[in-house]
Amino acid sequence: MAPFLFNPSGFDWLKTVDDFDDFMNWIWYRGGILTKSEQCWEVWWTEEHDHLRNTGLWGIVLEILLDLRFFFFQYGIVYQLGISGGSKSIVVYLLSWIYVVVVLAIYIVILYAHDKYAAKQHIYYRAIQALVISCTILAILLLLQLTKLKLVDLVTSLLAFVPTGWGLILIAQVLKPFLQSSIVWEMVIAVARLYEVTFGIIVMIPMAILSWLPGFQSMQTRILFNEAFSRGLQISRILAGKKSNAGI
Repeated sequence: MAPFLFNPSGFDWLKTVDDFDDFMNWIWYRGGILTKSEQCWEVWWTEEHDHLRNTGLWGIVLEILLDLRFFFFQYGIVYQLGISGGSKSIVVYLLSWIYVVVVLAIYIVILYAHDKYAAKQHIYYRAIQALVISCTILAILLLLQLTKLKLVDLVTSLLAFVPTGWGLILIAQVLKPFLQSSIVWEMVIAVARLYEVTFGIIVMIPMAILSWLPGFQSMQTRILFNEAFSRGLQISRILAGKKSNAGI
């Protein structure tokens, strides 16, 4: 958020809306061969991890080991969920991966339906969406009734599995030479794009709220240019003093 906080026009409402539109266009733009990273998110994302192509075997192993740190959040939080029943067994952690697999399966189904039906057979796409949502709600209700799952666990689990998903994306980037020719790589790009959109929205929502508040931009400008305002005030006092002396 620093580029917005230290930008005099960072909290201008119209500029915030334009910045969000530019961000979404950058995220969803399908670039070509000569597309630059400033125009397309996918090109930028590829360039950011281009160094992995020249990484040796030990470098790949070390990179994967470093990416495993994102799984620690899941390991620490799953034992705090009500559905675990207070158990500290490793089985709880292993069973928590079912959640990750189910979420990925749901996303694959939605992505496949979008690619196949969204353009020409839109009603089929909406029907599949409705079916997936209905099955998900039904599964949650069954878990609430048959297990010790609590509604707060659904929110808490996000803190556990969002970092896990990001860790899986980073590992997939290391294994890109083996995954690039398969459909798995397309899913990796789609999930990574979803993460970037989510991060962008998290940043832009408070910026939009602050831009909407009356007087906040004026306050920010005064804080950024406080020294200039102070010098201007001192100069005006000096000039006023000179005018009074000239009058005498």
